[in-house]
Amino acid sequence: MSMRTSADQIAFRYRTIDSTTGVTRETAKRVAERLGVDETQAIHIALHEMAVKLLPQYEADDAPLTVAQVRQIKKLVPQGKKRSVRSSLFEVALA
Repeated sequence: MSMRTSADQIAFRYRTIDSTTGVTRETAKRVAERLGVDETQAIHIALHEMAVKLLPQYEADDAPLTVAQVRQIKKLVPQGKKRSVRSSLFEVALA
């Protein structure tokens, strides 16, 4: 088992009432029970869900596509059929 240092841990304080910025211990227990895990694991699951929703899941790449990437895209996308989509959701200014 690995030893944890105090730098690996944070203090976690439950709220006295449930709100948009925190939950009571009773709520945490209910969530954990519903998930079939302990309270600590329930907190980790909640943080993971937020991380997936809020943080980029890949490193940004602003470089142009390489020839190999364009070739791969063309290979995966059916070629030879011109199709268009007409939408009334947006007004298009005709010049």
